[in-house]
Amino acid sequence: MLSLTAIWLYQGDLARAEQTFFLKYLISSQTAIMWMSALIFIATGAYWLGLLARSDFGDRTGTALTWIAVVMGTTGLFVRWYESYLVGPDVGHIPISNLYEVFVLFSLMTALLYLYYELRYATRKLGAFVLLVISAAVAFLLWYTFTRGAHEIQPLIPALQSYWMKVHVPTNFIGYGAFALAAMVGSAYLLAERGLLASRLPALRVLEDVMYKSIAIGFAFFTIATILGALWAAEAWGTYWQWDPKETWALIVWLNYATWLHMRLTKGLRGALLAWWAVVGLLVTSFAFIGVNMFLSGLHSYGAL
Repeated sequence: MLSLTAIWLYQGDLARAEQTFFLKYLISSQTAIMWMSALIFIATGAYWLGLLARSDFGDRTGTALTWIAVVMGTTGLFVRWYESYLVGPDVGHIPISNLYEVFVLFSLMTALLYLYYELRYATRKLGAFVLLVISAAVAFLLWYTFTRGAHEIQPLIPALQSYWMKVHVPTNFIGYGAFALAAMVGSAYLLAERGLLASRLPALRVLEDVMYKSIAIGFAFFTIATILGALWAAEAWGTYWQWDPKETWALIVWLNYATWLHMRLTKGLRGALLAWWAVVGLLVTSFAFIGVNMFLSGLHSYGAL
């Protein structure tokens, strides 16, 4: 509804983003994403207040603010999609084509996955940990915006002008979000096992179950995304696999979590080792997500995905 309101307020003129009160201060794409960013930071503080002070008000405030942040971020992406067509009919594209846009997508996916588990397990005590990784993503998003002007809408490069992008990227980021959630739950597990915050956090078996299910979901979606990426590569470059740095690191991420699941399901591995593995896995995934784009060159060096 907010997105449709923004589209109605634009009336086909992008300049109205600076002329109309609600667009300028609330629901233009950049403003909505900035609201999302601010709300994520405040929600993180509320969750930590709830955890450390055993405050139910803090917990409930964190949940409410996270939901509102998701609404604003989703609105921002939808409105940005519309704005891209106002920039130019040949410029318009789904807003998942560069680091700025996918960091918003990552924040939304991770938050939604967390909110699902919050409802599923009827506990808000993990929000303090999961919102930390989302806050880190938002901090990078803000740095990337203000230092590089990344929020400016740019035309798609030819390699990204494909319908495959519309399915490959969202699927990929469900996987990334689930892996990030698992790592933060793993961090909570490691603290609770050592007696830190143990009385405030869910039982170890609950933490382990959330971690396992997050990785299982993330692995399933990441596998689908990898297959979709190979099909996209075959269409774009004529081959399914070229050992490009992005492809190689995607394989490393896949093998890491495949081994994690294998060790848990067939070898019965449990406890702190799997939690540490989930935390280290996030570092590996982060490099595949960000590091390859920023520091390595290859067919994917256009800095998008």
